[in-house]
Amino acid sequence: MPDPDLVAHVVATTSLTPGEAARVVEDVIAFHAETVESYVRSRHAHLKTYGARNPEIFVRIADELRERVVAAPELSERQLRRIIYG
Repeated sequence: MPDPDLVAHVVATTSLTPGEAARVVEDVIAFHAETVESYVRSRHAHLKTYGARNPEIFVRIADELRERVVAAPELSERQLRRIIYG
């Protein structure tokens, strides 16, 4: 069960029921709970699927990581490559 105060806040500021608000809060928390390594791997695979090349992918992922709500450490291109290729 997510934080009851947060669920109450979402209920008070939206038209969601308590059950709906709890599910939304759980979804948002799960989205941001993904590890940096998992995010980098899945994002790399997604961008590769659509034809992006590694140099642009690594710049884009590094930029995206700086903007995440739960701040990730700043990773160099080499560190990004190591996450992808081991």
